[in-house]
Amino acid sequence: MVTTPNPSSESTPPVDDLGIIGRYNALLERVEAAAKRSGRTGKDIIVVLVSKYGTLEQIRELIAAGHVHFGESRAQQLEQRSAQISDWIERMGEISSPGSQALPDGVNWHMIGHLQRNKARKTIKSARLIQTVDSLRLAEEIQAIAAKGDEPVDVLVQVNVSGEPKKTGITPPAVPHIIDQIETMINVQVRGLMCMAENTDDDTAIRQNFEQCSELFDEIRRRGNLGPRFNILSMGMSNDFESAIECGANCIRVGSAIFQDEGRPKPSE
Repeated sequence: MVTTPNPSSESTPPVDDLGIIGRYNALLERVEAAAKRSGRTGKDIIVVLVSKYGTLEQIRELIAAGHVHFGESRAQQLEQRSAQISDWIERMGEISSPGSQALPDGVNWHMIGHLQRNKARKTIKSARLIQTVDSLRLAEEIQAIAAKGDEPVDVLVQVNVSGEPKKTGITPPAVPHIIDQIETMINVQVRGLMCMAENTDDDTAIRQNFEQCSELFDEIRRRGNLGPRFNILSMGMSNDFESAIECGANCIRVGSAIFQDEGRPKPSE
């Protein structure tokens, strides 16, 4: 974990005053604590930093600190950000001096917002993982595009566990059947499930959503036909990621806890 100097030996500043790296370290401490409560460690959790309201400079700081998983909810911004960061990493590699701290070789970009079929092509070029496959038609579009490429596309199936009509996703009973159909597409690989809990302050309701998705994830894994690659359960955002981890999530999507934009809408973070 990257450390930052404590400005006072007598008190710890509020999280809001820590700066981007201070907030990042505070987040990792909370992830570690939640993971321990579920019998794991922080290293078992993929932390996707949702950078849609962050600046390029903030993203660069986090990459320099060793973070490699970032998410965007819009295809156009994903394409732009991934290209800008890739160019920056390449430039920094060319000018870095011997003995200087090396940057990661690259960044893993996650598509975490609703994906329209007409935006799938540019998203496939940029995203390491598409977390929001919410229909068979979208999976078929991804398959058609990926068939012309060199590698299969990794995806998560989005589950609508809350039943809210404004949320996209597949209803839980239909998920196993949809996955079976996607499995016939040789260029699309289902890596796991993704869900968003109900938009409420009721922690009991939130945990019920997460537990339902976790049970569905375990049920599909027990079938055994997907093998070890079906291993990602993406649940939890800035306001509920600790509950998600305690319910079994091994991937979380966090934005406002790092980039300090609690007032903006966060439909898929």
